[in-house]
Amino acid sequence: MHRVSFALLACVLAAATLIPVQAAVRPPKLQYQMTTLPNGLRVILSEDHSTPIVHVSLWYHVGAKNEKPGRTGFAHLFEHMMFKGSRNVEPEAHTSIVASVGGQSNAYTTEDTTVFWQTLPSHYLPLALWLEADRMATLRIDEDVFAREREVVKEERRMRVENQPYGRLQEIIYDQAFARHPYKHPVIGSLADLEAASIEDVRAFHRTYYVPENATLTIVGDFDSAQALQFVNQYFARVPKAKNPVPRR
Repeated sequence: MHRVSFALLACVLAAATLIPVQAAVRPPKLQYQMTTLPNGLRVILSEDHSTPIVHVSLWYHVGAKNEKPGRTGFAHLFEHMMFKGSRNVEPEAHTSIVASVGGQSNAYTTEDTTVFWQTLPSHYLPLALWLEADRMATLRIDEDVFAREREVVKEERRMRVENQPYGRLQEIIYDQAFARHPYKHPVIGSLADLEAASIEDVRAFHRTYYVPENATLTIVGDFDSAQALQFVNQYFARVPKAKNPVPRR
């Protein structure tokens, strides 16, 4: 048995030496175009007609790094608040509208950005752009919604951090690794800071960072760039610029 196995292995190795080595295949160069609207919104378009879908994401360049000591967790809080309705969309309707046409949507927050995204059939691109523009311009921020979502975020922290074995390990590491850098505090914030926040604190944070000149819109998928830009201008160009420059730390 061993002789047969060794003979077979020798044949395989010999055959392998005869197979020519192929050169590494380079992926095609990513084609995209960029533009900026008069209100400061940056737009990145990349056509990909391989499947009849489109992915729309709106990146707000605000995260935990933009929060002040004693007022942490605001960026993550707005990841929740942005789904709680606008002038023309009822609370939680954004997700259900996208799902009703066969799409998916969600959001996430990091130290640097808060990103809202949706993937859906390409002929619903105008719908996705209208939804994002509407909540950028007319988000509801009232006392009742704020109070409810604060409790949701506090419970999320308890579940993901406080009640998990080693749940605070990353927070402790970041706290020790950074002396003054804003990465020092966690994205989800602290229970004490969330409890101390007022509705005016939250509204001021929104007015400062959730504005066109602090956002980048990306559209990737099966669409015509010229037509997509028409839709972008139709829905987003009307959103006014912020009254004050966006502060940078």
